[in-house]
Amino acid sequence: MTYAIQDLVIRHLDPMDTSGITQLLAAAMGDGPVARWLAPEPSVRRDYAPAYFEIFAEHAVRYGEVYASVDEGGELSGVALWFPLTAPIPGPVDYDRRLKDASGSASGSAFDRARELDAALEAHHPMEPHHYLAFLAVHPRRQGRGIGSALLGRHHARLDAAGIPAYLEANHPRNRDLYLRHGYVVRTEIRLNDGPPIWTMWRKPTP
Repeated sequence: MTYAIQDLVIRHLDPMDTSGITQLLAAAMGDGPVARWLAPEPSVRRDYAPAYFEIFAEHAVRYGEVYASVDEGGELSGVALWFPLTAPIPGPVDYDRRLKDASGSASGSAFDRARELDAALEAHHPMEPHHYLAFLAVHPRRQGRGIGSALLGRHHARLDAAGIPAYLEANHPRNRDLYLRHGYVVRTEIRLNDGPPIWTMWRKPTP
């Protein structure tokens, strides 16, 4: 499906090749606070980030709901990966093996830190039915143009109509503040070992 929002085009993507999604996630988030904590060396991080994000892009295409904004040339400029946790869904296929493979060039510490991150996020994840925003990413060249808000608004409209809450984790104050403007509230602040803060956030459906 395709939706026009102002001068943006937001598409609800059906199963497709995930390379474009992976590249966008790596470009937008591969140098973020958590990525720098997982793989501190920049040259290693450039190799690690695409393999890491590919795991979740493929999982979202298979079990989640993917929204993307497309620029004038047909390239992805933003993407949102949602998982409808109103019923159980399986985890990513061969997750531990693929995580180890992705961490290979980043040394064993990257795998250990990724598992620490997973454990921390899982410990704070709510049990009640909700939709989970795993990733919201906008290409660095297209940030500040309302793409993130448009992607959020598309899915929030569906959640509000169905009376379903939403949950996410923010790992940068700028992102946290964006989500606050869209009706989320901070639940907890997670502190990783020598890592950046992560804010868990919850949004009640708006009638």
